[in-house]
Amino acid sequence: MFQKQLRNAKGDEGNVNLTPLIDVSLVLVVMLMLATPLAFESSIAVNRSEAQAKSARQEKQVEFVELKVVSEDSVRVNREIVARASLRRTLEPLLTDSSRRAVVVTCAQGVSHGAFVDVLDVAKLSGAGEIAVMGR
Repeated sequence: MFQKQLRNAKGDEGNVNLTPLIDVSLVLVVMLMLATPLAFESSIAVNRSEAQAKSARQEKQVEFVELKVVSEDSVRVNREIVARASLRRTLEPLLTDSSRRAVVVTCAQGVSHGAFVDVLDVAKLSGAGEIAVMGR
């Protein structure tokens, strides 16, 4: 299709086929057209370290409710000992006032597994968003 005739020093005519060169050029153009939007898309999510440092400084300290299962019948809620039967009434006001609604639960030795799981269930039903279990 695209051919150019050349004459060398002896006067012989030769043909150069330009079709492969044009095909490769078009493939490169198409690849660049496809890759360019991807390059712009990935650069949008790049955060500078200065901006991250400012946002880290502005975050306030995380507030959480601390629960410790002291015995089968009692639970310590933020330094106040409460009967396990009235745990839900004590927790609900604390978790609705808290912005993050995080609860940290620990358990004393000798407390049954059932009592511990019951405290976890009551915390979840009272509105805890995150529950962290601390152990040894």
